[in-house]
Amino acid sequence: MRKVLILGGLGNGSVIANAITHAGRLGATDLECAGFLNDRTPVGELIDDYPVLGTVAEAPKFRDQGYLFINTILRIDGQSERLNLFEQLGIGDESLATFVHPSAYVAPNVRMEPGTVIMPQVCVSPGTHFDRGCLVMVAATIGHDNEIGEFTHIAAQACVGSYLKIGRGVHIGLNSTIRENLVIGDYATIGMGAVLTKDVGEREIWVGNPAKFLRKAE
Repeated sequence: MRKVLILGGLGNGSVIANAITHAGRLGATDLECAGFLNDRTPVGELIDDYPVLGTVAEAPKFRDQGYLFINTILRIDGQSERLNLFEQLGIGDESLATFVHPSAYVAPNVRMEPGTVIMPQVCVSPGTHFDRGCLVMVAATIGHDNEIGEFTHIAAQACVGSYLKIGRGVHIGLNSTIRENLVIGDYATIGMGAVLTKDVGEREIWVGNPAKFLRKAE
């Protein structure tokens, strides 16, 4: 079993930790969640029954001990800064865990770079490419022939069309719907329940049905 540490805590981190444990009980993964690296919860305390083993800055020490990592430290305002801090850890792609829950459907020719997480009941159609560190949460549906940029977060039950070009660090909100043949710029956000029918620029936040520009991410 390869031991995984999750950078983050309650929220995406804890639900991914539990999904890894569930998949292990089914015999469907060689990964084991060993705990969290977290800057707010003291070492030795638990987050959803998983121990905090250190701070985020200590990731290189655990890398040298053979641990793998999943990054869940994301934020709509300040996303680029958080991802830059992650890059400065120097973890390296070879130490990023890739996890697909056994209840997900992922077409055989889908490409996933290191650090990608595919959660339960997700459906990913053929020809889609996930760059590293993407998180696809429970019951999301991803169409065919998409290019999805690194560290994109696709929330639960989002429905993402086909032939999309999605940039780095994009957030696609809960139960949102994305039309096919669109371009979504780096660090953009599509709000919860939004129905997107137009291209979105870098750092733009779009909300509503039909989705409209709200503001720029700070």
